[in-house]
Amino acid sequence: MKMRQFDLIVIGSGSGLDVANAAAAHGLKVAIIERGPLGGTCLNRGCIPSKMFIHSADVMETIKRAHLFGINVKGYTVDFASIVRRVTEDIDSDASGIESGLRTLDNPLLYKEDCRFIDHKTIQVGNETIKGDKILIASGARPSIPDIEGLSESGFITSDDALRLRAQPKVLTVIGGGYISVELAHFFGELGTSINIVQRRNLLVPNEDEEVAKAVTSIFQQKYNIFTGFGPEKVSKIGEEFEVLIKSVNGKDSKILKSDQLLVAVGRKPNSDGLDVEKTGVRTDRKGLILTDEYLETNVKGIYALGDAVGHYMFKHSANLEAQYAFNNILNPENKLPVDYTAIPHAIFTSPQIAGVGKTEQQLRSEKADYVVGRCNYIDTGMGHAIEDRTGFVKILLDRKTKKILGWHIMGTDASTLIHEVLVAMKTGDGSVKNITKVVHVHPALSEVVQRAASNVS
Repeated sequence: MKMRQFDLIVIGSGSGLDVANAAAAHGLKVAIIERGPLGGTCLNRGCIPSKMFIHSADVMETIKRAHLFGINVKGYTVDFASIVRRVTEDIDSDASGIESGLRTLDNPLLYKEDCRFIDHKTIQVGNETIKGDKILIASGARPSIPDIEGLSESGFITSDDALRLRAQPKVLTVIGGGYISVELAHFFGELGTSINIVQRRNLLVPNEDEEVAKAVTSIFQQKYNIFTGFGPEKVSKIGEEFEVLIKSVNGKDSKILKSDQLLVAVGRKPNSDGLDVEKTGVRTDRKGLILTDEYLETNVKGIYALGDAVGHYMFKHSANLEAQYAFNNILNPENKLPVDYTAIPHAIFTSPQIAGVGKTEQQLRSEKADYVVGRCNYIDTGMGHAIEDRTGFVKILLDRKTKKILGWHIMGTDASTLIHEVLVAMKTGDGSVKNITKVVHVHPALSEVVQRAASNVS
């Protein structure tokens, strides 16, 4: 069989699909390879289904807090199967719709197969060998699995599986204390599952600003069983019950945690190891992340990579940003543009919500930066008081001389929305705090907490 040649081959149908469609619309002959459901991690196993699930938990939390506002709610029940069915049917329908649409096209041409490189810009996909003038690797990442005695044979679940459970666990043990852990703990915990979290570090979400991480850890300790400073040593499955032996990092204490479900959430691993990228000469780092220059081009001319495969920021919105630059740089190699990562935000949809952009205070301290801090608690604003948010706060970090925004961190109601005011100031303004303090804010909208933090700099 004659080898089929393409102008562009895209591996992965998350943000890579945007590039494939746009390139095909501009006249390139394009192939897209996706072994799993169309739409990538975000649609099928990540941000979309998880946020749909988490909204159910948010509704439950609202019900539980209703008495604070003079409303007594009685007689509610949780239909877990219905929650799961609502999400999975919606997600599966979307993924199926994308695939059906692609299958009606000759360009881009969909390959629904596993693939791997076998030579320079040459890919084995199913039983066919194809070659691309240019290639975009957008292969994503998967849950990382730690080496723990007894874990592999225990029947544990990852975040991928947690979003497909048909029965609600009575007790859930979570190994890991990052953003996936606290989001899923919120979902299951608010619906009534007893939660154990095992976190080797001293704080949950330790990559957040230290003040946020400390506050979240304290709040979670009041709701769940939190074992910071502990690591898992051994996992056993006795009948339907998991037993996890954990030991303190200092070696002075050990405990056995029992649960009917075990979730591993210790981070994500790039999928490049299954692609044999070395066969085409592409270099990776020790973690398996594909190395690129500022234009998203690898060391092999004409091969690009983006998203979780590269790992600059493992967020869907950053992958979408990179897709725009990858498209330009693939189509216009003589006029390539470096990716502008200014003000890339993130949010964690737990309770309380967390959002941040820029540097943390601990980072600025380690850099010996000259900075000042501004702060405001939600409860010290009209709307914060109205909604009884007594733990939320906004924290800003500014260059002492220029008042440029170095970092901005929010914990509390609608943090993921409130952060956008800051992003506009950082990205399209001159990056200084005056872009916020000069704006007239609606009183008493919740956004006043951002304005007041910007004004309370000392």
